[in-house]
Amino acid sequence: MMGDKKMESAWLFLFLISAFIIFWAMIGYPVTIYLIGKFLGDLSIDKDYEYEPTVTVMIVAHNEESVIYDKLLNAVNLDYPRHKLEILVSSDNSTDRTNDIVKKFIESHPDYKIRLYEAQERKGKTNAQNEAAKTVTSEILVMTDANAMLDSKAIKEIVASFYSDDVAYVTGRLCYINANKSTTSASESLYWQWDLKMREVESKLYSVTAGNGAIYACRTKDYYDFDPIRCHDSAMPIHYVLRGKRAIYNKEAVAYEKAGENVKDEFSRKIRMSRNILNYWTSYFKVFNIFKYRWFSFCYFGHRFCRNNLWLAHIILLGTNFALVNKGIIFSATLMLQLAFYMIAILKQFGIKSKLGSMVYYYVITVLAQLIGAYRQATGKAKPFWEKAESTRV
Repeated sequence: MMGDKKMESAWLFLFLISAFIIFWAMIGYPVTIYLIGKFLGDLSIDKDYEYEPTVTVMIVAHNEESVIYDKLLNAVNLDYPRHKLEILVSSDNSTDRTNDIVKKFIESHPDYKIRLYEAQERKGKTNAQNEAAKTVTSEILVMTDANAMLDSKAIKEIVASFYSDDVAYVTGRLCYINANKSTTSASESLYWQWDLKMREVESKLYSVTAGNGAIYACRTKDYYDFDPIRCHDSAMPIHYVLRGKRAIYNKEAVAYEKAGENVKDEFSRKIRMSRNILNYWTSYFKVFNIFKYRWFSFCYFGHRFCRNNLWLAHIILLGTNFALVNKGIIFSATLMLQLAFYMIAILKQFGIKSKLGSMVYYYVITVLAQLIGAYRQATGKAKPFWEKAESTRV
């Protein structure tokens, strides 16, 4: 009898903890950070537009023949002193016409500093960046994806953000240009707009908890060779914060690209983003020293730790709910709500359309992608390679 009571208490504890993680990630933290932003009022960041260091814009590409010409054309039209700007294409062992297109572009634009670095073995985006970064001598290294088109003022904005030596990393604002193209791109765009609002407040408090691959920068001297399995978006900000630096967000440094327009593309992207998800339980625990990292500890817990453990929280919540279903009407009700939630996603999968169904479905595939990412990492099947989503290119 005593053993049954202890087991019931354990189930209840796990049920409440998992429910809290889900609530805090999706409602509690976003609402709290929104209210903090309202209290702060002015969320603008300091900038120094007189600071004009030498800059290398690194474009990472693997088989990007459909977009690389337009990307290079976009790069040479950036509003930044030409003699201080270098364009570097790091080709991750491309096997299509990408390298040839870059070489021809270099020949036809002799007045610009443009280089091609060819990785001889495909080891993924981060490795291609690591290799190419060793050849960079500019003061600031800006990194951007091949399919992301930069606003003409983007480099001036991102450089001006390095107004202080304690700023080691700056990420810009990614805007999706096809939000109304499909329910998938609409869901991703809605999520992303809300996420950017949180990053703006985090940046003002101290530091963002993540960046985005479309546009971000660091001081070349501070560049760190990350394990190729890791992604700069999540690894760089915390890396610098743990070393006493800041990672900030400048919403005026804008990049434009397309969101995935179908579930297959978006699902694959989310699995790739989750390839290192178990590190939130291992490598990053030191960041929760709130006495040392203060606001960043708070933000990282809500925005990264809780959100990236939704997959585990949902498994535990459903399992413990089944174990507690006979312990009161509240547990019967929560189990019915959970099952109804997943049923809405299943109905959407079978073609039943509704706005609510699309939002629930998008959330469920995000959590499922996390689960697959965790499984692949735990079993050693996670790979650093990425396959581009065709619907984000054409």
